[in-house]
Amino acid sequence: MSRFETIKTPLEGLKVIKRQPIGDSRGYFERLFCNEELEPLLDGKSIMQINYSKSTTKAGVRGLHFQYPPYAEKKFVSCIKGVIFDVALDLRPDSKTFLHWHAEILCEDDHKTFLVPEGFAHGFQSLSDDCRLIYCCSAPYNAETESGINPMDPRAGIRWPMEITEISAKDKNRDFVNDTFAGVKL
Repeated sequence: MSRFETIKTPLEGLKVIKRQPIGDSRGYFERLFCNEELEPLLDGKSIMQINYSKSTTKAGVRGLHFQYPPYAEKKFVSCIKGVIFDVALDLRPDSKTFLHWHAEILCEDDHKTFLVPEGFAHGFQSLSDDCRLIYCCSAPYNAETESGINPMDPRAGIRWPMEITEISAKDKNRDFVNDTFAGVKL
């Protein structure tokens, strides 16, 4: 029996993975990641880095972050405490959904992982205080290929559920997408 159910979203390649916990009166046990079962979703890549994120206050935003090739990465994002509005923005220039976004609510009790493919920017808004996330990434962080999109970009048009209370200076000052933006070519 598989411990994971893969659910498609409206954006090609962007998926929700529903984890299948095993529980009893004491609580439950679940796998956050299993290479044997999730290998087909990695397209021949491996998990190279696992990151942990903590956001202390409600309504803060992190992102929208991405890396250019050769460090473009798939991310398996799971919320292990709190509630987040998790967003992926399609930056693949040849995609029918270029600059379209999709969001999922992730929380500690919903047993969901958001699979954000290469060529997407990723960010989230904390919908509760003290949110904690685990990211399993298919590429290591590389400062020279790291970039981002301003989360308030009008062309992206992300409808954040709460007024943004906190954001890093780096994310707040990121450029908006303009007509010269070539996207992320994979």
